[in-house]
Amino acid sequence: MIQIARYADDHRHGVLDVILPIQQSEFGIPITLRDQPDLLDVPAFYRRGVGNFWVALAGGQVIGTIALLDIGNGDGALRKMFVKAPFRGPEHGVARRLLDTLLAWGTVQRLQRIYLGTTDKLRAAHRFYEKNGFRRTDRRELPASFPLMAADSLFYRLELNG
Repeated sequence: MIQIARYADDHRHGVLDVILPIQQSEFGIPITLRDQPDLLDVPAFYRRGVGNFWVALAGGQVIGTIALLDIGNGDGALRKMFVKAPFRGPEHGVARRLLDTLLAWGTVQRLQRIYLGTTDKLRAAHRFYEKNGFRRTDRRELPASFPLMAADSLFYRLELNG
């Protein structure tokens, strides 16, 4: 059974074991742990304001991640959405459940907008975001507080709460 849980320190290695291989090996994105200091202290980075970080678990093992970074002014940034390959797709619903958790949290926290940045290599992710109401937006339309990553080349926006 797959469950979604708030990040706890005992998930740290599992989170790294999900994210880094997907970025580096699967998609060839030249990014290291050193480039992502947020992963070294998830609670301090993501649990500010209305931010949070969740994991998908199967048999106690981390199989997926998603994070919400509070960037102020009613805006949030969706970050670190990754699902291990064997658990992708609608038959498992892991990505959907992770996103639903983040959006429900954002709605309760009265966020107005969720932004995200991604690389052009993650085509299945683009379709997933678009299917779930995200619309492409130009980089120039991002709030100044949006955390740009070097690998980001496409950007999306979702309106919440009306």
